Amino acid sequence: MTTNAVEERQAESVPGIAPGARANVSFARQPILNRDNMLCAFELKLYQTPAAELGESGEPDSEAAPQKAQASAAAVIIQAVLQPDVRAALANHAGYLPVTRELLFDDAIRSLPAERFMFELPSDIVADDLLIARIVELHGRRYRFVIDNVAQANETFARLLPYADAVKVDMNRIPQTMLPKFASVLKSAGKLLIAQGVESQEVFEQAFNLGFDRFQGFYFVHPQGAAARKVSAPRHALLNLLQLLGGEPTVAQLEAELKLNPVLVMHLMRLANSSGLAMGRKVTTLREAINATGTNRIARWTQLLLYADGRKVALEDDPLLQLAATRARFMELAVERLPEAGRDEADAAFLTGVFSFVDSVFGGSLEHTLNVLALSKPIRDAILLREGVLGTLLSVVEALERGAWDEIERISAKLEGLQVLDIAQMGLVAAAWAGIADRSAEASGLERIED
Repeated sequence: MTTNAVEERQAESVPGIAPGARANVSFARQPILNRDNMLCAFELKLYQTPAAELGESGEPDSEAAPQKAQASAAAVIIQAVLQPDVRAALANHAGYLPVTRELLFDDAIRSLPAERFMFELPSDIVADDLLIARIVELHGRRYRFVIDNVAQANETFARLLPYADAVKVDMNRIPQTMLPKFASVLKSAGKLLIAQGVESQEVFEQAFNLGFDRFQGFYFVHPQGAAARKVSAPRHALLNLLQLLGGEPTVAQLEAELKLNPVLVMHLMRLANSSGLAMGRKVTTLREAINATGTNRIARWTQLLLYADGRKVALEDDPLLQLAATRARFMELAVERLPEAGRDEADAAFLTGVFSFVDSVFGGSLEHTLNVLALSKPIRDAILLREGVLGTLLSVVEALERGAWDEIERISAKLEGLQVLDIAQMGLVAAAWAGIADRSAEASGLERIED
């Protein structure tokens, strides 16, 4: 039986689920990178609608049965974690799941596959003998634990540490004078060290030099973080092609531009001969490849390739490309849910997402790069000023990436027909699309372009 089949069976057997209850729960995901700056895990940020916190009658459960209410809430969360969209959004990476005391004591937690998830223990959890015994029991079932948001070595931390495989250190709260010794002691104890809140290249380098193993934050999006990336194709070649695709090029114009870039031709031929695009026979000429693929698909393929790292790694492990693809797909899905949105609006939304941090690739001014790309004014205003519907959607997806649910609720009030739960679910669908983009029929051929 495959892993997915096992997980589906486990999902069906989680006890204590009211029909439809899991529809009130969703997640955002935050990337965790390894020392090679490649994706290795995602933390899941839980969102529950107010209805999910109530009893079956829609009213808060009576004081006489608080444990039953808690158990039901825990089972709903576990059921939601096991849904196909969440599994697909993890893209074969590990999931870091924050847990509460109530969730740990609910038998539903054993429905989660131990090899796929790490349980994050809050640093302020009540670490009494009962909790330690439960952790030991789950540890015996091969579940692994992370102490989350650590900024000091207090009594709770000392009690949890022997049973933790990893420690997440809050780089913004821990005293800087304490950090080197703290990291050294934990490394000597064999703990996996995760730097949390890494939002700049300077903080990344500090944690890296102290021997941290994992890094959580969006430092890799900033231009200074991209400077260390080995570029994938000659960027000017992709840029010239994008400029041409921004208009309405003829097949002859595309053919002439592509012939200047033999590596692009090689990947286009692979794309044209993919199972989803095949013409019933093997495509053997560039003109046939252009006709089989179509300018829209060539454009998307080229846009995403701008972000691809030059190393020979799977594209689902590339954090910059994954973020661009997820953001672009989310924008497209979201705009299609709005009234009177058509194909042009969907295309503009995709472009807004994919180019919203293109300065991370080229460095310099974001405004200058957008000018070179000759994007339309609504797209430019959305990216630079957060104006219009596209600007609002871009603000929403950025908040989703942080798991900032209150901010999402405030912004979504401006979007007719989109609730927070809708936004969270579209985020998972977009993440799943990005995670398999290089293997799907639509995007087959997104292989890394080498010099």
